[in-house]
Amino acid sequence: MTQRQPPAEQRSTRLPSPVFLGLVAVALLSGVALYNDLGAQGIFAFLFVLSGWVVTLCLHEFAHALVAFRTGDRDVEHRGYLTLNPLKYTHIVFSIVLPIVFLVAGGIGLPGGAVFINRHALRSRGAMSAVSASGPLTNLTIAIVLALVLAGSDGRNPFWAALAFLLFLQVTAAVLNLIPIPGLDGYGVIEPWVPPSWQKQAQAIAPFAVLGLFALLWVPAVNAAFFGFIDGIVGLLGVTGLQVSRGYFLFQFWR
Repeated sequence: MTQRQPPAEQRSTRLPSPVFLGLVAVALLSGVALYNDLGAQGIFAFLFVLSGWVVTLCLHEFAHALVAFRTGDRDVEHRGYLTLNPLKYTHIVFSIVLPIVFLVAGGIGLPGGAVFINRHALRSRGAMSAVSASGPLTNLTIAIVLALVLAGSDGRNPFWAALAFLLFLQVTAAVLNLIPIPGLDGYGVIEPWVPPSWQKQAQAIAPFAVLGLFALLWVPAVNAAFFGFIDGIVGLLGVTGLQVSRGYFLFQFWR
């Protein structure tokens, strides 16, 4: 018995985009160059971490879209979210540009958040919570995979330091995104279960709440407590602060 092939347009909305594949290629090539010490370690580390970070941002948003698709929201396919193309995001500034700026300026894995989900199309409140949780859980999964890779390394090659820094970024993104304040995925997990009147108020303050959170990170005591917590999680994954610091300074080759 033969099966009818889906239309080419439908297939194209589920295949990885050339933009995403290009980012993966940059990450792979720069990683190979760094591992083999082909020169310009800082530049290769910068390209590897930057492209790797954007790839994981795409995977974070893809996870939101995939879970939404599986639980009732078919619009995510037509919007191109299943192609992993960062140019398809609703707010490329919030999902790609700002995370890159925070990465370059301060070494923080800023969570993105720019795929539009039709929550009314989702089958249940549990599905709504799952959609929100899928993004940061993807970052945590990536961090665990990177930790397993690092566990088998000798630690001396600069490539491993860059990989440790990329792992650190996954942890910061996951932790920040799981904070239950409006505008972040942590609030999205609990939002379906709070009274509608609270939801309306939360929607109104969401942009200011997120800005307030990042402003707090500049307060020395809050900053020290936050990164102390991050370092604790990274340590549980078997990665030392020295490895992360070395990767960070390699990444910031202009310093």
